[in-house]
Amino acid sequence: MLLPPSFRSSGDVLADRRYEYASAAFDGRDFEAAADLARQVLELAPRFAPAHALLGRALAELGLHDEAVKALLGALDLEPEDVLGVRLDLARLGTLPAAEAMTGSYVRALFDEYAPKFERHLTRSLAYRGPELIVDALRRACARQIRDDRFGLTLDLGCGTGLMGQALGGQFASIVGADLSPRMLERAEKTGLYESLHETDLVSFLKQRADAEADLVVAADVFVYMASLDDVFREAHRVLRREGLFAFTVQAYEGEDYALGEDARYAHGERYLHKLAASNAFTTVILEPVSTREDRGVPVPGFLAVLQR
Repeated sequence: MLLPPSFRSSGDVLADRRYEYASAAFDGRDFEAAADLARQVLELAPRFAPAHALLGRALAELGLHDEAVKALLGALDLEPEDVLGVRLDLARLGTLPAAEAMTGSYVRALFDEYAPKFERHLTRSLAYRGPELIVDALRRACARQIRDDRFGLTLDLGCGTGLMGQALGGQFASIVGADLSPRMLERAEKTGLYESLHETDLVSFLKQRADAEADLVVAADVFVYMASLDDVFREAHRVLRREGLFAFTVQAYEGEDYALGEDARYAHGERYLHKLAASNAFTTVILEPVSTREDRGVPVPGFLAVLQR
């Protein structure tokens, strides 16, 4: 599970040092030591939210459910925007609904930290190939319909550092990107591909766009940070021109709708995607199983879709 950086100064040098020891113990899976050290931190700095979060996570690993929930709720009370991502832990412990587990603040902090090593980590460690798979699917979809695979205005949802724009190459007249992370957007801007970049969530971004203005909407491995996709499907249909395409990837869920996985990402079911496509008047051109990345050398199952307005 990726988490945003939880260390920052508590204002007490000794507390900071013990927090570093507690984090190292947790990373080394010595959860008893991590919990003990986190308690020592809180004796010195009782309002230090990262120590509450670390204590809760260590107690959860030790199977102490109620104590873990209490500590995690303490962190959330101190930092309700949840940059630390404790809502994910609370959801896994059954205290919060899965749909309420992830906040924009958490995703922003996660990817702001991740930005400098994002592309290297994806391509080398995770064997990531989401954009390339989407480009190939778009080519196949256009070939089936005997249409050109060059697009007008393209909207890149969760554009990150611009990998999707780069994979599309010259296949668009113009491309506009949106992402929650300003540091990721800084890197996307350096590609020189994007007409404009917007620091906002995906649904808000789409709602600001005009009706029937885009030829293509793409979302490469973005919906893993969203539970319900109803609003995205509705707005994507609205902004697309007639016969415009909506291409995206998700992680695969065997159930009916969606679920929060142990990897702190959402997975979506094939039936759910078909249902959303039908209810939003999309025609399903492609919906097939793929794996866009690996987790410790094992392919992560997912789906790739190309829908037509």
